[in-house]
Amino acid sequence: MAKDTKKKKLKTSTKKDAAKAKVKATAKKSAKTGKKPAKAAPAVAAPKPAPLISPLAPAGGLPTLPAIAGVTFASAEAGVRYKGRVDVMLAHLAPGTQMAGVFTRSATRAAPVLDCQEKIGKPADNAGAAIIVNAGNANAFTGANGREAVSAITAAVAAATNVPEGRVFSSSTGVIGAPLPYERITAVLGDMAARLDAGGMADAARAIMTTDTFPKAATATIEIEGQPITIAGIAKGSGMIAPDMATMLVYIFTDAKIARPPLQKLLSKLTDETFNAITVDGDTSTSDTLLLAATGQSAAPEITDLRSKPAREFAAALKSVMLDLAHQVVKDGEGATKFVEVTVTGAQTEADARKVAMAIANSPLVKTAIAGEDPNWGRVVMAVGKSGATADRDLLSIRFGDILVAENGWVSPDYTEEAGASYMKQQELVIGVDLGLGRGKSTVWTCDLTHRYIDINADYRS
Repeated sequence: MAKDTKKKKLKTSTKKDAAKAKVKATAKKSAKTGKKPAKAAPAVAAPKPAPLISPLAPAGGLPTLPAIAGVTFASAEAGVRYKGRVDVMLAHLAPGTQMAGVFTRSATRAAPVLDCQEKIGKPADNAGAAIIVNAGNANAFTGANGREAVSAITAAVAAATNVPEGRVFSSSTGVIGAPLPYERITAVLGDMAARLDAGGMADAARAIMTTDTFPKAATATIEIEGQPITIAGIAKGSGMIAPDMATMLVYIFTDAKIARPPLQKLLSKLTDETFNAITVDGDTSTSDTLLLAATGQSAAPEITDLRSKPAREFAAALKSVMLDLAHQVVKDGEGATKFVEVTVTGAQTEADARKVAMAIANSPLVKTAIAGEDPNWGRVVMAVGKSGATADRDLLSIRFGDILVAENGWVSPDYTEEAGASYMKQQELVIGVDLGLGRGKSTVWTCDLTHRYIDINADYRS
């Protein structure tokens, strides 16, 4: 060991001596020519590659987004974290707008989430409302500075839009633990308020993106008694996606006439069937926010009874928008190349079915097998067993799409690995599990787990 150390020191010393000799030689040469030795050029960091757009992104890009009566938008480059792109969006809502919301249940909720939760249930008093969102900084785990930032931003929005501060709802998304430079946001609010426009929803969708590779929006229109009701929503989300909700910001707007209590009840129910049924990585965010604004400016009659036919039609349209946005979030999962539906049937209860579905959807072993196009159904068996739900090995059956892989606790005699491998090459997959115990069922959606997920998250703050 001692010999090795001496050799190492000798080599180091030799390198230093050689370097000194080179410097002396250069100095002598410079003395003869009268020129100063040239300085070494500073190292230039290689530029980061542009983010790849998810292969699962909608082929047509953003849909054509209709104007919603009573809603206007503006976006701006505030430079909160990103340069050369819009990173703040403002939505102004007409007087009489009813607001409903669902938020993260994280114990480390961000300051904007806590502020929204305090405000969401308060009477509207026929006042307008506003939503202000920034990307790049989550304003989470920022202590008194976080509360100060929310207060300063909401007060500035109230002044710029003539909306009561108690009706200004703020959201922030991005890096956790860094103070939010809120002065950059308040500095652009006056200009944003002057540019509010009904056609600005697409830019708003772009402004709220972080690691997203494409903006997300969805829309639906129905008629009630011959009068149209329009619904449109935007969302952001790519990583840290898992119930109860995720690093997901969602803003849905409608001109429907509906009081706040039924609106909130409907939103909470549909959230469980959509946004709370998706997962990318099993991590729950500090900042998840879903806001639904109903301006009441449609000529359609007011929706009062959620059991009525008009209410059911409205609920179906709203769910279609929410599910579309939820699927887009999964399809933009960091590094995702496969979109996966996991359906569990035959459970003793719906809660058990959800446990099994989420255990499969969140399993790194299942997700990496999908990424590698490996029909490793044994990993599905593992996930069922660890889920905590009641299960009987000898009653279990598994399908990949229409292919029966296993039944009665054993591989199906007709199953071939070639058929399974061929199916796994598809971009959209369905994993079906039947527990054979009851009538409980649940469906969730997830994506595969690739090395790109590591690349994105290892480089997130740099």
